[in-house]
Amino acid sequence: MENAICVKGLTKTYKDFKLKDVSFCLPKGCIMGFIGQNGAGKSTTIKAILNLISCESGEIQLLGIDSKKNEKAIKEQIGVVFDESNFHDNLKARDISKIMATVYANWDNELFCRYLKNFKLPENKRMKEFSRGMKMKMSIAVALSHHPKLLILDEATSGLDPIVREEILDIFLEFIQDEEHSILVSSHITSDLDKIADYITFINDGEIIFSKSKLDLVDKMGIVKCGTNEFNQIKKNDIVRYRKGEYGYEVLIQDKKRFQLNHRGVVVDSVTVEQIMLFYARGEK
Repeated sequence: MENAICVKGLTKTYKDFKLKDVSFCLPKGCIMGFIGQNGAGKSTTIKAILNLISCESGEIQLLGIDSKKNEKAIKEQIGVVFDESNFHDNLKARDISKIMATVYANWDNELFCRYLKNFKLPENKRMKEFSRGMKMKMSIAVALSHHPKLLILDEATSGLDPIVREEILDIFLEFIQDEEHSILVSSHITSDLDKIADYITFINDGEIIFSKSKLDLVDKMGIVKCGTNEFNQIKKNDIVRYRKGEYGYEVLIQDKKRFQLNHRGVVVDSVTVEQIMLFYARGEK
């Protein structure tokens, strides 16, 4: 399978933080959710992928090409959205289009105007008059209007109301329909990733904890709530992580179907991306 992004052995050291041998691949035609706590290394990794910071070691390929050796050619094929709008407050839509036409060889003003219409964004208002949701939709319209093959989004839906988020998620799903386009999306809102992600990569304290198909995580894993006696009867290789509470144990199970065959009558609850992240971050091995 071809990869849209392939990161191998990425290491970056700061005074109080380090990316440690970060490696993962995003298959072409898919959406990958990039999750982790604040300060875990998500934004640092994205900056490294975009060649905005240099690293001590590691290789990064975007769309099958070395991102450092072919930076200009690669960036023509990438759309990027950060969590804050970077457009000057006095700019209007037509001003942004003129600027982008000088940046991207494939800038498509007609497509940009179509996104403005679809997003109900005014052409004659200045950016300072836009709400946060409108600014984010403008950033996404710009990111999509030079026909990129890859979108990289860093907390692009944070702080938006559920209706605007749902609208943006629909756009992302539409973007990858032809299986030629791909998206890496860093987000704290894991419920969004439950809806759209094909793969989940979890980073914690600068290290990749897992990078797996969402189906392998959500469909395969489950949660068992039990007392001490029941917990002691669970085989260790069935347990991914567990948490002990005042009234018993919560256990993240590796394979709920296999577990149910061996523990008939025990209820295994479904699991979300957020619950998996919390078990890995705060649970016991």
